[in-house]
Amino acid sequence: MIINKTTRVIQLKFKFMKDKICIITGANSGIGKATAKELALNGATVVMICRNKEKGMLALQEIKEISKNDSLELIIADLSSQKEIRLLADKLRKKYPVIHVLINNAGAVNDKWSETVDKIETTFATNHLAYFLLTLLILDNLKSASNARIVNLASEAQRTGKINFDDLNLKNEFSAIKTYSQSKLANVLFTYELARRLKDTKVTVNCLHPGLVRTNFGKDLNGFFKGIIILMKPFMRNADKGAETAVWLATSPDVEGLSGRYYTDKKEIKSNPISYDLKIAERLWKESERMTGLKTI
Repeated sequence: MIINKTTRVIQLKFKFMKDKICIITGANSGIGKATAKELALNGATVVMICRNKEKGMLALQEIKEISKNDSLELIIADLSSQKEIRLLADKLRKKYPVIHVLINNAGAVNDKWSETVDKIETTFATNHLAYFLLTLLILDNLKSASNARIVNLASEAQRTGKINFDDLNLKNEFSAIKTYSQSKLANVLFTYELARRLKDTKVTVNCLHPGLVRTNFGKDLNGFFKGIIILMKPFMRNADKGAETAVWLATSPDVEGLSGRYYTDKKEIKSNPISYDLKIAERLWKESERMTGLKTI
């Protein structure tokens, strides 16, 4: 039988992550979908967490056709709701006693202040508290793996971020950029603090900036933030390129055992100086516990 180069690449990839359970949030479009596709091509069992059932089903079918991998599952959950996150975590804990990879990718940005069913500002709830709550609720399953990896999608927006402990919901000084930047800085602080708390385990946790990626993210924005996105579109990369570092952190032997780091384009870089402040990290952790009602490690 003649095997062309493309077929051989897919066959070689298909064995690489076989028997690995990979959870990815926000997997129906953009970077999340591209990441799910690459993990499926590598043979992983991919659990796609999506908010919209119709879009999730379309993405699932497309990835199955491309990867020829039937080990894909779709779970519907709105990660702005702590109740839905807890129900999701319960499903994952029961069905997958061992989880090898968790990629926290789902995110939001809003140009008007809004709050979730839990009375928390939507961007902070979705971009930070969802990472915090889901990760810690399934942490025992990750610890059950011989080696497990947590990958958090952050952003270079973290560089201008500050954590406003007097008003984490930013109700009194809301702006799309300020709120988004705070949530992305929180992703980095959470990553570093979790890495410190997991230093004696086989679980690593890292975060990344995927680059400026041409996706539907922020499509409903207006005003200044939308203007920036429009101006930057000619310089943006596609979703497959944006997913490369996330996939690399989830799979590559190059980063085995490395934890508590911030990457872009598969290279470690320094993050916002605030992200290295241990007191701020500890305070954010405690505030996150309070806002989710979760007593943690």
